[in-house]
This record gives sequence, C-alpha cells and structure tokens, in this order.
Amino acid sequence: MTDRHARYTYLQTAVQERILFLDGAMGTNIQRYRLEEADFRGTRFADHPSSLAGDYDLLSITKPEVIEEIHRGFLDVGADILETNTFNSTSVSQADYGLEAPEFVREMNRTSAALARRVADEYTQRYPEKPRFVAGILGPTNKTLSLSPDVNDPGFRAISFDDLAADYANALEGLLEGGVDFVMIETIFDTLNAKAAIYAARRHARRTGTVVPIMISGTITDLSGRTLSGQTTEAFYYSVRHAEAFSIGLNCALGADQLRRYVKDLGQVSQYPVSVHPNAGLPNEFGEYDDTPENMAEVIGGMAADGLLNIVGGCCGTTKEHLRQIVNACSGHAPRQIPADPQTMRLSGLEPLEVAGHTGFVNVGERTNVTGSRKFARLIREGDHEAALEVALHQVENGAQVIDINMDEAMLESDVEMERYLKLLATEPDISRVPIMLDSSKFSVIEAGLKWVQGKSIVNSISLKEGEAEFIEHAQTIRDYGAAAIIMAFDEDGQADTFER
Repeated sequence: MTDRHARYTYLQTAVQERILFLDGAMGTNIQRYRLEEADFRGTRFADHPSSLAGDYDLLSITKPEVIEEIHRGFLDVGADILETNTFNSTSVSQADYGLEAPEFVREMNRTSAALARRVADEYTQRYPEKPRFVAGILGPTNKTLSLSPDVNDPGFRAISFDDLAADYANALEGLLEGGVDFVMIETIFDTLNAKAAIYAARRHARRTGTVVPIMISGTITDLSGRTLSGQTTEAFYYSVRHAEAFSIGLNCALGADQLRRYVKDLGQVSQYPVSVHPNAGLPNEFGEYDDTPENMAEVIGGMAADGLLNIVGGCCGTTKEHLRQIVNACSGHAPRQIPADPQTMRLSGLEPLEVAGHTGFVNVGERTNVTGSRKFARLIREGDHEAALEVALHQVENGAQVIDINMDEAMLESDVEMERYLKLLATEPDISRVPIMLDSSKFSVIEAGLKWVQGKSIVNSISLKEGEAEFIEHAQTIRDYGAAAIIMAFDEDGQADTFER
C-alpha cells in the first residue's frame, strides 16, 4: 500500500475489526540515551548561538539513528501506528531554541515524517499481514488562546488565532510532504488551540482538494475531569467533532486508572473511534513515572475487556515494554462498538448542551446585545467591561442556556469589541460554561468572534441575500471554525413568504 488514500481506507476498516496500537513515549525513550549538547547540535548547528539541549525534535536531523531505533523498538512489540518526532515542531515552540524560522520548522516536520515513513514501510514490507502507519504529530505549543498569561490583563493573549493557525498549517504541510497517513492533534489542554489546528487542516484540504485525515486527543489535566482551559470531556468532544476525525480520544496528564472514567464518558457520546494513550501513572517528586508495564497493561486491558477502546498506546513514561504488555492484554478483545449519531444539535461552552426532544425551549439571553439593550450598549461604549460581564452573568444565573452577543452599532468598532468581550468572557467560568451565540449582520464581525470561542457556538445568522456563492463560502467558513448556524429564509428577492420559497 504505497498510496496514502489506500492506507487510510485500510485503516478505517481495520479499526472496526480490532483494537489498533499506537507507540509509546518518544521523550521518555530519548532520555535513556543520556544525550549531551553536542548530540543535539551535530555538525550543522555546531555554531548555533543558543543551547539546543532538550530540543528532542531536532534529533530527527542531528541524531536520526536514535529516533529510528526508538521507532523500531515500538514496531517490534506490536505498534500499528508510529507517531512522528514532532511534538514541538512549530515556530511557537522552536522559538525557545532560536529555530523558529518557518522554512526550518517545515523541514523538521518533513524530515521526521520521512524517517517514520521509511521505518513503517520497511516493517510493512517485512510483515505484509500487519501494515504499519504514520501519524504526524501536531503538539499543543506553549501558548494558549483561551487563557491570559498576564494576571493583570485577562483580555491579553500571547498569540493570535491567525498566527497559531498559520504555524500549524506550515507544520502540517511539512508532515504531509514527508508522507504521513494522517495528522494527530494531541495533548490538547486548550480546545481553542486544537480548533486552530483543525482550521488549518480543513483549509489545507479545501485549498488542495485533498483529504487530510485527523486524529484528535485531548488532555484532562487533573482529577476534576476538565482540560486546563476548563472544559469537561463531553464539552471538548462537542467542540471538535466538526473535524470529522478518524478518532477522538484522551492522552497524557493522568495514569490509566485515573483516565478510565473519562474514556468511558467520551465513549458514550462519540460517533468516532476512541483512542487512549495515558501516562505511566502520575509523576513522582522527581518528575518520573512509576507505573509498571504489568499494572498499566492490567488497567488498560480492563478497559478493552469492557469495550471502551478502539486505539490504545502510551504517553509520558511508557517504554516498549509497557507497550508489549498492553498489546498482549488488549489483543484478544473486540474493539468498542461505535454508537449511532442521535442527529441532535450539540453545543458547548465549558459544559455541554444537547438540544433534543426532551430539552424543550432553549433560553437565549439577549441582553448582551448592543442593539437590544441600551444599558449594555452604554457599558461597551464606555469601556466598562466588568459591568458588561455582569450583564452576561445575570442572564446565566437567571436560566439562559445560550448567551447571544451582538456588537453592531455605528459608534463601535464591532469586530474589535466582539474580540475583546469574548476574551474577557472566556476567563469567567460562571458565564463561559454555556454556549455562545455570535450575532451580527456583518460576517467579518462573526468571523472575528469565531476565533475566540473554544466551545461549539452558534452563528446568528447567514442567508442567501447576497447569492448562493457567498452563502456557501460563509457556511464552509463557519464549519471550519466548528460552529452551528442559524439560516434565515432570505434570498436576493427577499424573505420567503410561501412554503415553496
């Protein structure tokens, strides 16, 4: 199978027939080599002005034999899918080492992908009954779109959606050039970061006319069961399901036993295969991982026996011996059966909202609308954002299940005000727990808002007033950002007044 489409078609069938296996932790296994600064530099970067020790992704260029040996070790014990050594291969992350130039970052991704591809193909040729695949890794970066790093300015962000999406697009193109079968957006602690990566992948697919298969894996950061940016597992799933992913799962942060309940929660709502690659337990006081291969395999084997898994591997602390034991514990069990899509509208803020027959009327709070509330308009004009947030809070406290936000007023820079308000709102969990409705007669304002909502929002609204071509473009853009849409019954000739129209 030399064609990406053929390999992906095979994989879609295989995941329905058996549990598939990811590899384990790249960083943990690199650390075992006790590499020094000179190893990271090689000859190419001997004169680089800053330290490169710890830039593990760079080793695909300067020490490829180390990365290849780790890949081979995981394939030897039963991995179906290799992950590229590109967790930090973005300009945002490589800036820590002075290697952020987009051309070089693209090279890093291409080189790591080609290395993994070569090893995977070698094993496929050697064992044709067990084809091997390559997942191109897009890591979370060290920036967050939903949270402010400045305690004195909750509206500040260290990076913009557009810049992060462009960075992901560059990395993705390098991975595809290197021959990956799909990309994995993983270790997602901020869903808005993941939405930027999904946006980049969907835009690339539309621009090139090619399919970019995606795996998605979120991270529950502690036993509260939420991501770092505050979403529950179900809300996270609703926020990213527009990616039409190959799989959606969870990895990192927690050990297998702590992660089990959230894997089960995800499996109850997901219409996609569920993946899990947990850490080898929680880190000890030295930052190391103590869960043994035997214990980790027993816990994950229990998940498999209970029908919770489709794809499984290991994250921080997991070695090839961990994976060997996991493969042995899970191989005899059938994969999770994927439930039918209930065909309901599923929205999210920090928490989920399913709109179904049992829901009844959905209460939309419209006091955060400058065209409908003179008080709110005055607060926005005066820059009293704290009081403007109180308006939203009172609506949620009084039963609003969705908050409608509109900044359309002649005296305002509507797109600027929409962005500012949404950034501030994201820092208020008592408000942002409910979904957002972005309301404007200007699509540019709607798009400005879509870049700052990590949940699954609603766009209010689009219509055919400007013609079919613009309507389709707007609808596709809304889908790229992962929102639902209200469609108004207007076309170039006015409002529909009969059933036929």
